Amino acid sequence: MSAAARTRTSGRRWPKRLAVVALVLVAFAVGVALGESLREGPSPAGTQSLVRTLKPLPLAPAARTTVTVTVTRP
Repeated sequence: MSAAARTRTSGRRWPKRLAVVALVLVAFAVGVALGESLREGPSPAGTQSLVRTLKPLPLAPAARTTVTVTVTRP
Protein backbone atom coordinates (compact mmCIF):
# COMPACT_ATOMS: atom_id res chain seq x y z
CA MET A 1 0.00 0.00 0.00
CA SER A 2 1.43 3.35 -0.96
CA ALA A 3 1.76 6.34 1.35
CA ALA A 4 -0.95 8.23 -0.57
CA ALA A 5 -3.44 5.34 -0.20
CA ARG A 6 -2.69 5.08 3.51
CA THR A 7 -3.24 8.80 4.02
CA ARG A 8 -6.49 8.74 2.06
CA THR A 9 -7.83 5.79 4.10
CA SER A 10 -6.88 7.22 7.46
CA GLY A 11 -8.21 10.62 6.39
CA ARG A 12 -11.67 9.10 5.89
CA ARG A 13 -11.74 7.62 9.39
CA TRP A 14 -11.29 10.92 11.22
CA PRO A 15 -14.72 12.41 10.50
CA LYS A 16 -16.42 9.20 11.65
CA ARG A 17 -14.30 8.99 14.79
CA LEU A 18 -14.88 12.65 15.52
CA ALA A 19 -18.63 12.20 15.10
CA VAL A 20 -18.65 9.20 17.46
CA VAL A 21 -16.64 11.08 20.08
CA ALA A 22 -18.95 14.10 19.77
CA LEU A 23 -22.01 11.87 20.11
CA VAL A 24 -20.60 10.22 23.23
CA LEU A 25 -19.82 13.61 24.77
CA VAL A 26 -23.32 14.93 24.01
CA ALA A 27 -24.91 11.80 25.52
CA PHE A 28 -22.73 12.20 28.63
CA ALA A 29 -23.67 15.88 28.96
CA VAL A 30 -27.38 15.07 28.62
CA GLY A 31 -27.06 12.36 31.27
CA VAL A 32 -25.30 14.69 33.69
CA ALA A 33 -27.88 17.43 33.11
CA LEU A 34 -30.75 15.00 33.68
CA GLY A 35 -29.15 13.65 36.84
CA GLU A 36 -28.62 17.13 38.25
CA SER A 37 -32.17 18.22 37.48
CA LEU A 38 -33.57 15.13 39.20
CA ARG A 39 -31.31 15.63 42.21
CA GLU A 40 -32.17 19.31 42.60
CA GLY A 41 -35.92 18.84 42.07
CA PRO A 42 -38.44 19.42 44.85
CA SER A 43 -38.39 16.78 47.53
CA PRO A 44 -41.60 14.94 48.33
CA ALA A 45 -43.62 16.35 51.22
CA GLY A 46 -43.52 13.08 53.09
CA THR A 47 -46.13 10.52 53.97
CA GLN A 48 -49.38 11.47 55.64
CA SER A 49 -51.57 8.85 57.26
CA LEU A 50 -55.15 9.45 58.26
CA VAL A 51 -57.00 6.99 60.49
CA ARG A 52 -60.76 7.24 60.93
CA THR A 53 -63.06 5.00 62.92
CA LEU A 54 -66.47 4.58 61.35
CA LYS A 55 -69.41 3.95 63.64
CA PRO A 56 -72.32 1.94 62.28
CA LEU A 57 -75.60 3.74 61.74
CA PRO A 58 -78.53 2.67 63.90
CA LEU A 59 -80.93 0.25 62.27
CA ALA A 60 -84.66 0.78 62.24
CA PRO A 61 -86.48 -1.72 64.46
CA ALA A 62 -87.80 -4.73 62.59
CA ALA A 63 -91.56 -4.80 62.10
CA ARG A 64 -93.15 -7.63 64.04
CA THR A 65 -95.88 -8.63 61.68
CA THR A 66 -96.85 -12.18 60.94
CA VAL A 67 -97.53 -13.13 57.34
CA THR A 68 -99.46 -16.28 56.53
CA VAL A 69 -98.81 -17.88 53.16
CA THR A 70 -101.21 -20.53 51.85
CA VAL A 71 -100.08 -22.76 49.00
CA THR A 72 -102.69 -24.77 47.11
CA ARG A 73 -102.19 -27.26 44.37
CA PRO A 74 -104.54 -27.35 41.40
